[in-house]
Amino acid sequence: MSDTSQASIWNCTYTLIKHFRSRIKASGLKLQFCTNETQATREKFVEKLQRLGFDIAVNEVTAPAPAVCRILKERNMRPYLLVHDDVIPEFADIDKTSPNCVVVGDAADNFSYKNLNEAFQVLMGLKNPVLISLGKGRYYKETDGLKLDVGVYMKALEYACDIQAEVVGKPAKMFFQSALREMGVEPHQQLLLAKIDSKEAMWYSD
Repeated sequence: MSDTSQASIWNCTYTLIKHFRSRIKASGLKLQFCTNETQATREKFVEKLQRLGFDIAVNEVTAPAPAVCRILKERNMRPYLLVHDDVIPEFADIDKTSPNCVVVGDAADNFSYKNLNEAFQVLMGLKNPVLISLGKGRYYKETDGLKLDVGVYMKALEYACDIQAEVVGKPAKMFFQSALREMGVEPHQQLLLAKIDSKEAMWYSD
């Protein structure tokens, strides 16, 4: 696809989203954006969208890391983190001493043998091991080519420890339930409006 075609598609998408968001807001309905972004904090992600021209606030975005933090607090869990350096600030208020679970995200270069083995050892040392994954994608594309995604490493830990990971990211039910809690609505009051691309979705609710 040419640069001109990509620019045309982007401009059309931006215009449609901007128009629809305005209509939803004017109607009094609640609107929530869902993203699988796990290489940046929600604040940084929203700042990027704002630079691109989107009128969007942090509290209008549901992302895996903040959703996991709520779960960790609710269940009194202390994670061993195997995540990207840029998303670690999301876990600043989480107790990480004496881990009783493992949280794995798109850690990129942090997916070293040493770090994976430490995550494995934490899980194997627990009576009831809990592995939480910020998504389950197989791979994604960047400017320099295809990259292995978090799902590959999640599956490796599942296999090694003979456990089933809890996925908090699209399309997992738990992730969308987190978005609904942020909106303060019940499941029967919502509608998943659109999948914008492989990472993003919009919800609206009465």
